[in-house]
Amino acid sequence: MKNPFDDTYFMKKAMQEAEEAFEKGEIPVGAVIVINDRIIARAHNLTELLNDVTAHAEMQAITAAANFLGGKYLVNCTLYVTLEPCQMCAGALYWSQISRIVYGARDEERGCIALDAKLHPKTKMVGGIMADEVSALLKRFFIEKRNLN
Repeated sequence: MKNPFDDTYFMKKAMQEAEEAFEKGEIPVGAVIVINDRIIARAHNLTELLNDVTAHAEMQAITAAANFLGGKYLVNCTLYVTLEPCQMCAGALYWSQISRIVYGARDEERGCIALDAKLHPKTKMVGGIMADEVSALLKRFFIEKRNLN
């Protein structure tokens, strides 16, 4: 029997967070952290609301997951994030020792791959899950933002 809790299932949960960010006028990036098929943290960008450049979805999720687990290391956890992590988030993910990162769309200019940011040697990364849907939401956000200005 196929496990219903696959990468697409959890990326859909991250997309729900991204849509919530969109509604708040934040760049629509969402994240969830999972351990043993259970979501232990949900987050989305809050940089505008908090007036904080570090309030990315991944950073919010790392903090929430660490609080849930009662420790700073996210071993055996998977981060699902709609957009490839930036260099700052990759650094935090390195220190968290997260086991796996699954992202939706690539960030060709500011993503951790383009900037050659280092992840923990034991961290595995997979990309392209629901990339079209993620990209469409991001494009819609920036088109609407341009039209308002």
